Amino acid sequence: MTNMKTLIVMLCVAGLSALAFAQSAPSAPPPRVAPSDAKTHIGETVTVCGKVVDTKIPKYGLAGHGKPVSFDLDQPEPHPVFYFVAFGALGVPEEVVTAYKDKRVCVTGKISMPAAGTPFIMAADRSQIKPQPEGK
Repeated sequence: MTNMKTLIVMLCVAGLSALAFAQSAPSAPPPRVAPSDAKTHIGETVTVCGKVVDTKIPKYGLAGHGKPVSFDLDQPEPHPVFYFVAFGALGVPEEVVTAYKDKRVCVTGKISMPAAGTPFIMAADRSQIKPQPEGK
């Protein structure tokens, strides 16, 4: 009887250890969303692609990050449909503006939307932003 109990316990441990050490499959890339459709994906992690048509640099920056720069995609003020926020080198927001202004980009991240506002992605890490060839 003890041999049977030992065998059952060993089989359970072996089965559970296989699950514990199993590697998860790589996750699929986030879905692509048009800037005009971003409002229907609030709270989701997606990739939004479009052309940067306007930029805004505020007067004040954030400690440790510099000035946040807002980039409108596809539709400028006064009726933007989507924007993302990125940071330039400390004290030099023009550097990030030069990198993306008038270019097609794809930005990946979680879409947020302030009350009565425009959906956006906070791209604190510039690796979230990928410039695209003009043909795409």
